[in-house]
Amino acid sequence: MSGAPTPRPNKRVTINDVARRAGVSTTAVSKVLNNAYGVSPGMREKVGAAIAELGYRPHAAARGMRGRTYTIGVLLDNVRNAFFADILDGIREELGRTDYTVLIGAAGFEPDEQARVIRSMTDRQMDGLILIAPGTPRPEVLATAAATPTVVIGHHDGADSHDTVADADDLGAGLVVDHLVGLGHRDIALVSAPGNKAAQWRRTPEIALTDGYGEAMRRHGLERHIQVHHAAYSDEGGFKAGLTLLTGEHRPTAVMAGADVAALGLYRAAHELGLRIPDDVSLVGYNNTALAALAPVQLTSVDQAGQEMGAAAARMLIERVEGRRDRALRTTMTPRLVLRASTASPQER
Repeated sequence: MSGAPTPRPNKRVTINDVARRAGVSTTAVSKVLNNAYGVSPGMREKVGAAIAELGYRPHAAARGMRGRTYTIGVLLDNVRNAFFADILDGIREELGRTDYTVLIGAAGFEPDEQARVIRSMTDRQMDGLILIAPGTPRPEVLATAAATPTVVIGHHDGADSHDTVADADDLGAGLVVDHLVGLGHRDIALVSAPGNKAAQWRRTPEIALTDGYGEAMRRHGLERHIQVHHAAYSDEGGFKAGLTLLTGEHRPTAVMAGADVAALGLYRAAHELGLRIPDDVSLVGYNNTALAALAPVQLTSVDQAGQEMGAAAARMLIERVEGRRDRALRTTMTPRLVLRASTASPQER
């Protein structure tokens, strides 16, 4: 209503202010804010206009005391991994149609630090958690999921307490090996994350990837050429792996890295050693991030639909937050190989 006074700029706008400006009850404003059933379009328009005019924002802590904070926590280990950006894009776009806000916890690779961040998110009464390939012990994740709606991205272990979104990493590795063998390669190495047995996850992405690589190599009769090097999925991890592999006695003619970010580190190592890609060594990444398509790189990579993974995780989580408890859901993405200029037939040495 035009006669209602405008709150002072330094005073936090409350639901009572919105109600007075719109000329309705606070109950009506609350129903609009919560998208309650039965609210008329006219009421939504009137309250919406008052909210926009006053710049009202719901107080997260107060909403939390009433049941929800409308915040979703996302755990990841490394903000430099471009694949996580793809996942976050999917989460953000899916939640953009809701009242939920995404808060990101970049916890690093250490399990204890990841566990601390997860506890901080639950202590702040976040409505749900999306954990991207968590390195925390599985029992702790299960305990968290029993109390807070949770979706795990990456790990292949299922559980009744949380939903799961994963890629068919074993199939993805097989696609790479089949492609490289088709080009004539036999000495094909894999750079995979080291994993953490103490975390008690039975089938992490790196385990599935390594299994798929080994199975494909054996399928082609190349078991004697299997070579797995463990390194962190980071530029520095890939760089160190490249220096080791490409100066070793049995230098591979092709290398597959379990993440594009590590493949770029391998690319840098090859350049420093005076080796040309793909003339001296073929290189394949995993995730098909935007970096893979950059003109100077043109990295062949496995696309595991990161944006779709994030969107699926967000949908599943909101279903859990809003009451689904009868069953756990699992979504598996089908990988596809995207060919670019970083792979070619091996040259005679």
